[in-house]
Amino acid sequence: MDYGAPVGYRLALAHPDRVTSLIVQNGNAYKEGLGEFWAPVKKYWQDPTKQNRDALRALLKPESTRWQYTNGVADTSLLSPDTWSLDQAGLDRAGNDEIQLDLFYDYRSNVPLYPRFQQYFRDYQPPALVIWGKNDAIFLADGAMPYRRDLPKAEIHLLDTGHFALETHSYQIACLIQDFLARHGER
Repeated sequence: MDYGAPVGYRLALAHPDRVTSLIVQNGNAYKEGLGEFWAPVKKYWQDPTKQNRDALRALLKPESTRWQYTNGVADTSLLSPDTWSLDQAGLDRAGNDEIQLDLFYDYRSNVPLYPRFQQYFRDYQPPALVIWGKNDAIFLADGAMPYRRDLPKAEIHLLDTGHFALETHSYQIACLIQDFLARHGER
């Protein structure tokens, strides 16, 4: 999911023999998934000035953290305010703002690897379950469908929710995972 997907894909590139299947939730590996949300981040990638770095601080504010959970969610009563409150408590720890800004900058190292991730998919054809909040403004649902270009048998499910699909659709996602693993998991 999210930043974790490229971490997993880097591990898969290093040890493809250890991967039996992929379960992806709003985990991007295609440029199509990088929408308008990324414009100020891309600006920082291209010109890593203090001004461009500081422009990203707005993404660390409480209203932005809450937005990540609520944006694109049809029924926000399904969300617990604990989620964004706990995230914000972590973000507000001394020095964590700089770590988060470093992570935004470092994400740029994943984008040039997208073609390698895609080649891995084509070469190894791991069974893949791709679950996506179709209303995600961070990693657009346009990033979900290209998985099928490289993994023709990928099972893709677009759910009527936002970035943190598990917060509103945990039961449905758990059922999808259980079914997928029953068919593709290690026995």
